[in-house]
Amino acid sequence: MRSPLTAAIPVSAVPAYDILPPRSSRQADPGDEVPFWALAWDPPAASVYSRTAKAHEALAATTRPADTYARIVALDLVAGAEMHLKRGNTEQACATWHRAIDHTDGVRSGRTCNAVSRMRGDLARFRARGLRCVTELDERGRDFLSSV
Repeated sequence: MRSPLTAAIPVSAVPAYDILPPRSSRQADPGDEVPFWALAWDPPAASVYSRTAKAHEALAATTRPADTYARIVALDLVAGAEMHLKRGNTEQACATWHRAIDHTDGVRSGRTCNAVSRMRGDLARFRARGLRCVTELDERGRDFLSSV
């Protein structure tokens, strides 16, 4: 979880100490004092590992060169979009999925097709509500799958 002061700054520009827990809390021994933020959510070890994994995933998606490894960049963005959707940020998830589909130009693989199919399934409940961003994304996903 990033501080409110750095929330508007791109993740790649944020120092690692702002998004990663202190090294001492990642390497704590059983029985050591638990940081206050770890007590607020799940079991302390799970909170630390989850937070660290999310930070590394965000850093990986933003630091990979966009003009290389198109499929990998697209799949990184898909993972980010899925996290946004799980957090309830439907519009942000749609925007991230659009960016992912942009990166699949000329890329056809089973994993990208599965990701787009999974995306359409995840958004099915929002399609019924008539959300414009979901409708546009679903149409783009359908076009993508039909062109394979």
